[in-house]
Amino acid sequence: MSFDRHLSRRSFLSFSALTAASALTGCASSANTVTSGDTTIIYRSPMRLFQSMETSSVPSGAELAVMYGPVEDGGFLIPAVPYEQIDPRYYRQRVVDPTGQPPGTIVVDTPSRFLYLVQGDGMAMRYGVGIGREGFAWQGSGVIQWRQRWPRWKPPNEMVARQPELVKYSIENGGMEPGLKNPLGARALYIFSNGEDTLYRLHGNPDWRSIGKAVSSGCVRLLNQDIIDLYDRVPTKAPIVVWQ
Repeated sequence: MSFDRHLSRRSFLSFSALTAASALTGCASSANTVTSGDTTIIYRSPMRLFQSMETSSVPSGAELAVMYGPVEDGGFLIPAVPYEQIDPRYYRQRVVDPTGQPPGTIVVDTPSRFLYLVQGDGMAMRYGVGIGREGFAWQGSGVIQWRQRWPRWKPPNEMVARQPELVKYSIENGGMEPGLKNPLGARALYIFSNGEDTLYRLHGNPDWRSIGKAVSSGCVRLLNQDIIDLYDRVPTKAPIVVWQ
């Protein structure tokens, strides 16, 4: 890629409009995915135009075995991820930054199922993610207002009303205790916009099969090993942009 083309691409993306949509209702697993016969989700994003121009360095097998091996953390033993069964493009890796955003910014490219953490050398860390179903999605810009290790999951009242079986995990009942089966996984990053909680989270994921798919009620889920890595790199108040 030529230097001029790289600048042109970054300039285009820098001026892409970002508008906030309605807040989400919460994060949870769902049987409806983009691969089901009854559901079709169509996304459009300026970033998709540049995916083919992006270069990356896929980790070696030895590196992947370490990156996605078992992890003891917070009193829990996170199992190894069978990374051989995941599309290699969703492995954590450094890539040429395609976002045009300032260093330290998190960018979620919903259509491509990627999350980028922009670095200061023209590069970015890229993570594969699972994303929310159409109708629950949020887009716009905000900040990581709060971060939590092994968070409790407290589904909003609207979600409990739709799924009464979740009442035992309601806000009033204190939520689901932390653990390997908790839908928020090992870490959660809480997104606020204009001082308000969007109810949109970046969080860990006990189900590696969801990476690259639309399987949650709105939040961005990463492999537990990846959310721990991201958590350690991203401070509170970090800016975040979500593209649909």
